[in-house]
Amino acid sequence: MKTNILFFAFVTALFPAMGNAATTCSKANLTRCLDSACAINISSNPAARCQYCGTASAGTPPTKKGMQSISVGTSSKNTLTEKELKSAPSDPGERYVWATSQCIAKLGGTCTTDDVADTYDKLIEQSCKAAGVTAQRDSARASLKKTVSSTSCKTDITACLIADKKCGADYSACEDDTVFNNYFSACSVEAVGCDQHLSSIREGLIAARNDAVKNADVLLAGIVKSYQDKRNAKLNAAKKGCENDNARDLCIETICQNNMKNKCAIGFESEKSAAVQLCKFYDTACNTLK
Repeated sequence: MKTNILFFAFVTALFPAMGNAATTCSKANLTRCLDSACAINISSNPAARCQYCGTASAGTPPTKKGMQSISVGTSSKNTLTEKELKSAPSDPGERYVWATSQCIAKLGGTCTTDDVADTYDKLIEQSCKAAGVTAQRDSARASLKKTVSSTSCKTDITACLIADKKCGADYSACEDDTVFNNYFSACSVEAVGCDQHLSSIREGLIAARNDAVKNADVLLAGIVKSYQDKRNAKLNAAKKGCENDNARDLCIETICQNNMKNKCAIGFESEKSAAVQLCKFYDTACNTLK
């Protein structure tokens, strides 16, 4: 059943939406459907499920009509017909994947890949024991890992991690280690066959996260400093203008030249007095800055 488990992982990925089926799955109908592809002549051959949908190590089914459905002539809506079985792969693992997809569809989506695993895996394992073959799930997983490169795993996990609904391209949503770890774990589960690369990939992505956060902090600090420098420059200029009433005197002179008919000349003290009153706010401002 090594090949079976290996391919079953891909079935789960192919049918993610079926994991939320709203209608109760009939385990009896599911078993009947899978048996029509995997348990042909089971009464005379206890190893049939293992041979058809478990592992090639169990040997070839002892019949020339090995791909024929047990439902031929029964016309059951819950079994695969001889015509449908003509498309079934001969490799046990691929046949199990094919039968799973066919039966989920035939039962109207009421069953999920989890239902298939819960209902049928133990039957295949029992059949494999009858054939003298023990299913080795760990070995199957190890074989799967070898087929996925570190580069491919890193690409998939990174794309998943920096999605808008997770960390984001700038990692701004994952500054907190707990949040980062939760998203990384979720993305790791989706990256089938990458277990042996996860540690190094995680280290690399944490470093990328730290650099992104640090660069963002540096940029923000630069912006803040720029505003602080501008504010301090204006404050220093204002204080300098208060020295010896320079800013107030310049204000009075400007008003006299631009707004007074006689330019506040001698004999027109009323104009000068009006200009002084208009520029009095400088006295209040400078007293505040002292």
